[in-house]
Amino acid sequence: MTTLALATVVVIAGCKEDTFIESFGVCPVVLSTTPTDGATEVPLESLVTVTFNEEMNPETITQTSFTLLGAEKISGKITYNTKTNTLTFVPENKLAYATTYTGRVATSVKDKLGNALQRDYVWTFSTGALVSPVVISTDPDNKATDISLSKALIASFSVPMDPLTLNTNTFTVKQGATVVAGAVTYSGTTAVFTPANKLTENMVYTATITTGAKNTEGNPLESSYKWTFTTILNTVPTVTATDPTNQATGVALDKVIAARFSEGMNPTTITATSFTLKTGTTTVAGNISYTGTTASFNPANNLSANTTYTATITTAAKSTNEVALTSNYTWTFTTVANNTSQPGSPAMGVDLKTAGRFGIFAGVGISNNAGFSEIRNMDVGITPGVRSSVTGFPPSIVVNGAIYASDDMAPPGTAAMLLQAKQDLLEAYLFAEGASSPAPATVAGDQGGKTLAPGIYKSTSTLLIQAGDLTLDAKGDPNAVWIFQIASDFTTVGGAGGNIILTGGAQAKNIYWQTGSSATIGDGTTFKGNVLALTSITMNSGARAVGRMLALNGAVVMTNTNIIEKP
Repeated sequence: MTTLALATVVVIAGCKEDTFIESFGVCPVVLSTTPTDGATEVPLESLVTVTFNEEMNPETITQTSFTLLGAEKISGKITYNTKTNTLTFVPENKLAYATTYTGRVATSVKDKLGNALQRDYVWTFSTGALVSPVVISTDPDNKATDISLSKALIASFSVPMDPLTLNTNTFTVKQGATVVAGAVTYSGTTAVFTPANKLTENMVYTATITTGAKNTEGNPLESSYKWTFTTILNTVPTVTATDPTNQATGVALDKVIAARFSEGMNPTTITATSFTLKTGTTTVAGNISYTGTTASFNPANNLSANTTYTATITTAAKSTNEVALTSNYTWTFTTVANNTSQPGSPAMGVDLKTAGRFGIFAGVGISNNAGFSEIRNMDVGITPGVRSSVTGFPPSIVVNGAIYASDDMAPPGTAAMLLQAKQDLLEAYLFAEGASSPAPATVAGDQGGKTLAPGIYKSTSTLLIQAGDLTLDAKGDPNAVWIFQIASDFTTVGGAGGNIILTGGAQAKNIYWQTGSSATIGDGTTFKGNVLALTSITMNSGARAVGRMLALNGAVVMTNTNIIEKP
């Protein structure tokens, strides 16, 4: 077995804020404003300008993406100069005297390449001698709906505040005329109101920061700041789907069992007690995880062949509003009849473990360069890459799945889940690289036009599929396995062929392409199987895959309108 070098290779389409690196684009940022942040005695006839570091897409500069607030939203005309990269706002009327104004440039503003501002840019100025503190954001947002009954309310200010002025007298929450009891804490520029008890379902609440709240210089808000939100209808959670489905047969022995809920659940209630797997009365050992709305049970060992298992979600599982299932949810499935395959086929496939939930997994970047790509019935994950390194979503979408990045704060445990998936992917890669039974058959060059039986195929350099389609024939065995050990790059080329054709009962989930460098799936080709690449993976225009694109160190790039379906 060769030694795996975990070198980080940066190959990413996207942008990095405030920095230019050859491998990155540049995120748009606000370089300057007039009036400047914190300016006082601003003339009432002033225009407002915002200058960016690069040329922006004028279509994204609108009355929604740029706002100016005084006592209320200020009406005016917006223009954009592509030569100076400057937005100019001309107020409809003169500014009011002795008033603090807040300008905001939203993240919906984008440059010519579609890269967005990475965070709202907010600044304040005053037409008087003092700049009053301003509430620049709240959580929940104003008029938000479906808010959790255990929600803590957050208000962020434009400047540091005097903590002594932020209390239950200056930060209040009411349902109608009824005051909500709670406690207020303050840190940095953020105040948090934590209700003493759960809120009431399907009710409108009003939160208020009064003028008693002052900044560290003793200046109060110019006027009380109010916002409203509506709590969620306290529905009863249900299990809406399972994998395997109820009474499924022929289930793989390395299967991760999953249940999807109708709403978000409290992760602390998804445990080995509330999610069990049994054969008869014997409990199967395994690890429980929960992300999005899906709970997963990963057995500690492979399941037994030709065995019926019973999975159960009990009423100990509760929603984020602490509402339990009305009754235990139980389903059964039966594993494959035996663990044998065609002569010459590996006895078992490559165990992806938790990495198997992902249709795309990457180390540093995931991009959809153009078109309406789709990842179907699988998740998308990236680590150590962060959320800003996932670009082109939308227009690309994840159907019946979600995107998870290493810097996501929610759902809880995302970073740890991704690290585990990456470790499982590494182990699967090493297993595929070193598989030796049966003895690998040597292959080289273009495999187009060939038909290959199940087995292990080893290439000491690059591997190509171009001159025709490659057919994989299971000879009637649905459990037949193919492992391709490719020392360097792997490429399929559209045109005369480049497709993977399955026959004789072959299944895409049992095909593994271990690639020692990078993989490219050719234009317009149909691909089958799981790519485990050391570096990066690129899907050229119109390429479709039934399988997974899993890159340990580099990026996964979808060039134009690509489809990845669960095998």
